[in-house]
Amino acid sequence: MKTILKTEITIKDICNGFTYNELEWKWLFGLFGKLTIQPEYQRNYIYADGKKDVAVIESILKWYPLWLIYFNKTDKDKFEVLDWQQRITSIGRYVTWKFAIKDENGMEQYFSGIASDKQNKILETKLLIYECEWTESEIKEWFKTINIAGVPLNHQELLNAVYSGPFITLCKAEFSNSQNANIQKWGAYISGTALRQDFLERALDWVSKWNIGDYMSFHRNDTNITELKNYFNSVIDWVSTVFIDVENEMKWLEWWRLYETYHNTPYNPTDISSKVKKLYWDSYIKNRKWIFEFILGWEVDTKLLEVRVFDDATKKTIYQKQTEWAKNKNESNCPLCAIWHDSNKTKIWNLNEMDADHVTAWSKWWATDNKNCQMLCKTHNRAKGNK
Repeated sequence: MKTILKTEITIKDICNGFTYNELEWKWLFGLFGKLTIQPEYQRNYIYADGKKDVAVIESILKWYPLWLIYFNKTDKDKFEVLDWQQRITSIGRYVTWKFAIKDENGMEQYFSGIASDKQNKILETKLLIYECEWTESEIKEWFKTINIAGVPLNHQELLNAVYSGPFITLCKAEFSNSQNANIQKWGAYISGTALRQDFLERALDWVSKWNIGDYMSFHRNDTNITELKNYFNSVIDWVSTVFIDVENEMKWLEWWRLYETYHNTPYNPTDISSKVKKLYWDSYIKNRKWIFEFILGWEVDTKLLEVRVFDDATKKTIYQKQTEWAKNKNESNCPLCAIWHDSNKTKIWNLNEMDADHVTAWSKWWATDNKNCQMLCKTHNRAKGNK
């Protein structure tokens, strides 16, 4: 490992020959074409939000201390950015009129419109740059231990750095490109953004069955991503065919697992839609996320939805009615005790000795409300099950 500190390179130098392509996976260049700003192992540009990019320029104009910058020397007079690529890209974008900042009067100003002394302040700012000569393994180990510009690398960004190569370059071109026409469709079933590698991570997660690192290592030098694309699209197409309705809770499901379990099962999308809507109207369902798996499994596993709960007001109301009725008839206030000829036939149970039960099981599409509630002694309720 070899490092040399450079103190005479200015922002003007860095921005000389700066090119920026809105397709985030394209490499960016500067420093007279000698500097690769976004090598393949770097994360996508995420500062274009009108806040972080603006803050970079404002910090320069206010003479705030700037962080050390790290370049890796790849050849004679050829470098690539190790750290600071988000800030360098922001500076280059501002100097080439890609966004504006507000002046002291609150007016938005592009670089061409600000005062010449401010232009010079930006362009003549000298940077502290460490030129490093590191091996690939040293670079990637370093990437694991740093935070970039206050925004930590997420898990997939770290994996992209560790397993960089032709496979990841192709993956990012497909799944990390915000201009991909499929982004909107993917976003219905996956939470996150292309910029932060969320779609890529999910695609790799699905095809690898939770073994992303192993999969990326094995395919690192592949020159196609056919298997990954085909599997990902198969899962997405299956989900969108079975479920006509798109709900927000769908974004957090393990769709590959459901696909593997149920994709050979025939479903009627219209019937599925009707069941989804009915379940969404049931206010006693605590976890809507699992509605879809519940339906795919033929509405058997009611534990998925956590529905067997009556509120305290309902329990007290039904208990009082049953108890009053039972005392008038000299019977037990547990309907099942009352029909058996044993010592509990006339027993009046306390409220805390009873459980609320669906007269007709919820799984048979009866509601969790007063009309379908009865209080049973704990013994009979446990014995009744899902009948």
